[in-house]
Amino acid sequence: MPQRGEGMACYGLAKREFSFLMPCTMKTRVLLAVMLFLLWGVSALGQDASQAIIDGALKPSAIEKQLRTLTDEIGGRVPGTPAMDKAVQWGVAAFKEAGADSVVEEPFTIPQSWSEGETNFQIVAPVQFKVKAVSFAWSPAIPTPLNARVVFVGNGGVEDFAKAGSVAGAIVVANTDMLKTWDDLFAEYMNAPGIIDRAVKGKAAVVAFLASREHAVLYRHSHSFDGRVDVLPILTVAREDGERIARLQQSGEKLQARLVMPNKVGGPAKTANVVAEIRGSELPDEYVILGAHLDSWDLGTGALDDGCNSALVVDALRAIKQSGAKPRRTIRFILFSGEEQGMLGSRAYVAQHRAELDKIAAVIIFDSGIGKVTGFSLGGRSDVKPVVTPMVAPLNSLGATTLTEDASWGTDNFDFLLEGVPTLVANQETGNYLVNYHAVSDTFDKVDIDQLKKHAAIAAWTTFAIANAPDRIGARQTREQIGELMKRTGLEDQMRALGGWDEWEKGSRGRNR
Repeated sequence: MPQRGEGMACYGLAKREFSFLMPCTMKTRVLLAVMLFLLWGVSALGQDASQAIIDGALKPSAIEKQLRTLTDEIGGRVPGTPAMDKAVQWGVAAFKEAGADSVVEEPFTIPQSWSEGETNFQIVAPVQFKVKAVSFAWSPAIPTPLNARVVFVGNGGVEDFAKAGSVAGAIVVANTDMLKTWDDLFAEYMNAPGIIDRAVKGKAAVVAFLASREHAVLYRHSHSFDGRVDVLPILTVAREDGERIARLQQSGEKLQARLVMPNKVGGPAKTANVVAEIRGSELPDEYVILGAHLDSWDLGTGALDDGCNSALVVDALRAIKQSGAKPRRTIRFILFSGEEQGMLGSRAYVAQHRAELDKIAAVIIFDSGIGKVTGFSLGGRSDVKPVVTPMVAPLNSLGATTLTEDASWGTDNFDFLLEGVPTLVANQETGNYLVNYHAVSDTFDKVDIDQLKKHAAIAAWTTFAIANAPDRIGARQTREQIGELMKRTGLEDQMRALGGWDEWEKGSRGRNR
């Protein structure tokens, strides 16, 4: 609260700044002074809140202990497994400990459960060696040994398949470029559907992709993004083994292999999102969402993707609650399940809360490990940039004020974006994320806790600032506006390549008016 002298200074400032309105009555002058005084007070309160929330997030907390429990004790978390059930209970307990006003589990069902058997891939003729390999997620099983020829198809383009000749009944092996940048990762996802489609049309029995990491690092991806078993068996092979296969074939050898991949595919399985709240003081029926995904693949323990950000969401709630600042709007803190299978948890949340979509002011998502946060992607919404820019200004010391206007498929903001809700996704430097992405090496020791706490401060303040703003950062877009956004940002092309475009066109996914 300003002291008397400060109030008089405000009055003098008002008198000077509004002199263009003179002559005016003393009553008008006092009214203007009071208005300026109140504006000064609101600004001061905003500064106080930002400092309290940021400082609170940076102070010692349970974030490291919670993350260690999630990763080391629970481990990899695939929906439909006991580990994922334990993770949901972890989320409920962590939110309660952080001081949430309420915590609930919101169950949903995925179409099929899946787990990997003991994959065994061997070249048996004319040379013999074991190929280190793992199944793609939601790949069909090969329960009994498959004996088949091996055909290397280079980068898997149309000409590569034509050059390779018939692939009917074969194990097709395709190259994948080394993963060094975010663009490389995007290309890995974008190229795979075409290769798999050409293999299916050629009646291949299996597709095997060279790992995009060296030193026999294996990892799990999925080509099925609707939670249903895939079109044919797919696996990842150690890069060095795949390159050996390529060299042998290029030298004229005709390779034969034996493959067993006894994956366990079951029927529908239940999982759940975990939703906690800090209730709004003035607009409790409007919402801002801060989220990350709780599920992970199971080769490593899901520390970078996305355990660290699940712990961040919990700690952001703690920092806001302990600051004493009360947001105007309700903040929902959500740990989504089923993200790796095609953003199934956030899609389920949108379906379950369809009646509330007009009331969601913004959705903020963290999903890129521990590389430094530089700011946020606004999901193609150039209209919200001028509004969000001053909100993130207090994050200047943390280097997180850059706002970009791109939009992409691949994390839990996606279905909210398709419904016209403003979304922010943390933009991050690669750090150690890509080399450990979905891999056996994605473990607790890879997380820089000091950096994670900085990210928690960024998340907490940005979420609070949007929730506490006098007005919403942007209107909910119409279907026509969303369609224009998708064309402008290239999101339409991504959806056509990766699946989902047919659902949009039919109106079964996204806003239909």
